[in-house]
Amino acid sequence: MNVDQLLDLMEETLEEGTAVPFAAARRVVDVDRIRDIIDEVRNNLPDEIRDSKKIVNDREQILEMARQEGDNIVKQAEERARAMVSEQEIVKRAKKYAADMISGAKTQSDELLRSANNYCEDLLKKAEEALTRSVNGIKSTRMNLRNAAAKRPTTPTPPRR
Repeated sequence: MNVDQLLDLMEETLEEGTAVPFAAARRVVDVDRIRDIIDEVRNNLPDEIRDSKKIVNDREQILEMARQEGDNIVKQAEERARAMVSEQEIVKRAKKYAADMISGAKTQSDELLRSANNYCEDLLKKAEEALTRSVNGIKSTRMNLRNAAAKRPTTPTPPRR
C-alpha cells in the first residue's frame, strides 16, 4: 500500500470507531491497528524519498546528455569548417556556414538544457507536494489521535479499603 492508501485506511479506522456516549465527536478506536498503519506509513515513506532522489539523478543525466549533444554538434561544425578550406569564396561560405551551425547548435543546446531543467523542476515540485501532503496528513492524524486520547473520559478508581 502507498502512503495515501494507508492514510485512507487510518481515516476509515477512525470513522469505524465506536462512538462514546454523550460525546459524538469522540470515538474509541483500535490503538494497535492505528499503530500498525502508522508503522506501514513509515515503511512506505522511504520509497517516495527514493523516487525524489531518482528524479534528481535523472535531471543530472538529462542535463549531461544535452551538454554532450551540444558539444558534439559544435565539434561537427568545426570539423566541417576545417575541411572546406580551399578557395577564397568557399572558405568565406564555410566560415559563415560554420558560424551559423555553431550559433544554431548553441541555441538548440540552450533550449534543450532549458527544457530539461523545466521538466526536472516540475517533477521535483510534484514530488515535494506529494511528500508535503503525506507528512501533513500524518501530522493531522497524529494530532487527532492525541486529542482523542486526551479527551477520553477517565473512570475514577474506587478508593481501596
